[in-house]
Amino acid sequence: MKNRDVALHLCGESRFVDDIVLPPDTLHAFPLVSGLAHGVIQQIDVEAARALEGVLAVLTAADIAGANHIGNAAFEEELLANREVLYCGQPIAVIAAKSAALAREAAALCRVAYQPLEAVFDARRADALGLHFAPPRTFVLGDVDRAWAECAVIVEGVSETGAQEHVYLEPQTALAYPLEDGGLKILSATQSPALTQKIIARILAKPMHLVEVDVLRLGGAFGGKEEQATTWAALAALAADQTGRPVKLALTRSEDMAFTGKRHPYSADFKIGLTRQGRILAYQVKFYQNAGAITDLSLAVLERTLFHANGGYFIPNLKATAVSCRTNLRPNTAFRGFGAPQAMFVLESAIFAAARKMGVDPAVIQQQNLLSEGDSFPYGMKAENARGKATWHRLQKAVPGRREAIEDFNRTHRFEKKAVAFMPLCFGISFTSIFLNQAGALVHIYTDGSVSISCGAVEMGQGVTDKLTAVAARVLSISENRIKIESTNTTRIANMSPTAASTGADMNGQAVWIACRELLGNLKKIVAETLAAAETDTVRIQEEVVYLNNIPTNLTWTQLIGKAYMARVPLSAHAFYATPNLYFDCSTETGRPFAYHVYGCAAVEVTLDCLRGRYRVDRVRIVHDGGKSLDVLVDTGQIEGAVLQGLGWLTSEEMIYRDNGMVETADLSTYKIPDIHAAPEIETAFLGEDHPDGLFRSKAVGEPPLMYAIAVYFALAKAVCAFRPDWEPVFAAPFTPEKVLMALYRSRG
Repeated sequence: MKNRDVALHLCGESRFVDDIVLPPDTLHAFPLVSGLAHGVIQQIDVEAARALEGVLAVLTAADIAGANHIGNAAFEEELLANREVLYCGQPIAVIAAKSAALAREAAALCRVAYQPLEAVFDARRADALGLHFAPPRTFVLGDVDRAWAECAVIVEGVSETGAQEHVYLEPQTALAYPLEDGGLKILSATQSPALTQKIIARILAKPMHLVEVDVLRLGGAFGGKEEQATTWAALAALAADQTGRPVKLALTRSEDMAFTGKRHPYSADFKIGLTRQGRILAYQVKFYQNAGAITDLSLAVLERTLFHANGGYFIPNLKATAVSCRTNLRPNTAFRGFGAPQAMFVLESAIFAAARKMGVDPAVIQQQNLLSEGDSFPYGMKAENARGKATWHRLQKAVPGRREAIEDFNRTHRFEKKAVAFMPLCFGISFTSIFLNQAGALVHIYTDGSVSISCGAVEMGQGVTDKLTAVAARVLSISENRIKIESTNTTRIANMSPTAASTGADMNGQAVWIACRELLGNLKKIVAETLAAAETDTVRIQEEVVYLNNIPTNLTWTQLIGKAYMARVPLSAHAFYATPNLYFDCSTETGRPFAYHVYGCAAVEVTLDCLRGRYRVDRVRIVHDGGKSLDVLVDTGQIEGAVLQGLGWLTSEEMIYRDNGMVETADLSTYKIPDIHAAPEIETAFLGEDHPDGLFRSKAVGEPPLMYAIAVYFALAKAVCAFRPDWEPVFAAPFTPEKVLMALYRSRG
């Protein structure tokens, strides 16, 4: 994968928050966290910690000058628990000491007395107890109740997906500096600089202009630093404000895994009805989301689950209900796919169960029900430029004879079975909170012809800086080497949206495009005046040379910038972009929440060792609808990384909790992510069709490809069925080798 930071990464020269050289008076912070999942705080004894030499502050909720809440969607999440703890790992106090080891030692000396309260960890139990963050929501298309009578085949079942750890390379880290005017500068590993700024200002009772948040780059995020980075930055800021000294807070890998939220586990009940030919007539589903103890982004995640309840298919009669359940786990949060993978897994489970009952391959049902142009989504939007069928048919041409070859292999191999499964994709692009679909960009051209770009996009390994650089270079027709993308900073770009929802390049790229077009217009006027041209339309810049009436002149880019400066022409431009034509009415659950949809299809082949339950993902073939890619290498890398991350979620990444809700699998020796040996051969082909409304006719790529990996679960299920035809599938991801082995041999009794 190409990335502007690759050379720096390879040489170990890339700067992350943890690499910043610290001033000599820097303190180190660490939180005292709850060891109880639910209870009332009766007493906090921190005197032993305060008595340690080198401990400068032990701060509790009583030391917060402003409002003790860091929630964004809801004002219920306390920075430091004041009266009640809601989950293991919830911060109660923050210690600032002269070393990180001393801060941790001090935290271990603190004692908290609790009155234990009942803790709930299961979403269905929470639902039965009425523990909800909001009333259930329902999306409806057609009339499901009436449609059942027309169905020749009806199947019901349960489907479950587990939590997933983000495993970004850079753990949660923040560094806060007091400034001379009572303000603070915070270097934070966050996807949401503006949110971090707002929350810290709220905590410290300061105006936002006295809080500066700067992000150079992140070592990965995947959604885990959208909301959850705020806590650690706010704790560092609180300690810095109280002590008047720089404060750094950096979690270790195990601490990060123990203290932070995960992908939401879901449990769902489904019912699907089809004709004898495999046409889906009705689908009903209820999702139980395990949100954890605090709202975080759970309601937005739940909404996107509903938006993607129909997957890549048209289902004329659909009823999807979802409820966000309050439990005493850590607040679960954003993760690549943002609720859509959970929804699509349930529907694919229903299709697999129906195919088993009908005695056909699931691909027969999948192909018959793919979305077509003009089909209605359950939220009222119509499918536009629907390319699901195009990707499906192109993929089928790429895998001729594979099913026949697999059948031949299975006939001749008793204890080894192969299978292939398909996964069609349709994923909506935009923030579903409409107001977030906005971006700003500030572009400077310096007198030597170099260009500086500031915007709200955070580079976290996804290559957004490459794409923004390409946009500016293309508009101005200059070398990419002249362009620098600045750190993401709240003093240069105010009120920025998070870098999330696969919108980073789309929205910020549009803002950069607008700013560069404005500057280009200014420069063309100078050319017209200098060369006595009648119209600016006759002027263009190509590869840093000025053309007039398509004839090259002696005027270069650098000379032109010098003339513009001497003529006092603006060489800076600020631009704003808001995604057009978005709206949604929650009272009717209808509208146009997405700018467009990304389509695609994947085929996943597996080989199963039926003696030991071990398996290998042999290859993944993908046809992806990416429009005209802004950077094929970057997009290919994103697709491959997303697929591997999805494979982990569905096969090996099993999150296990203790009875008290503490994470048991809180390090990489017990939580199994895919390694290089698990990485399959991945072949990606782009459909190559234009996206008329996209930035240079491109489409977003970050989140959608994760859903391709869903096919691995059902390929494994098909392989199990090939060995044991009487197996009744239990749809519960991840499908670990242990679970596969039990499926192969456990008796029905």
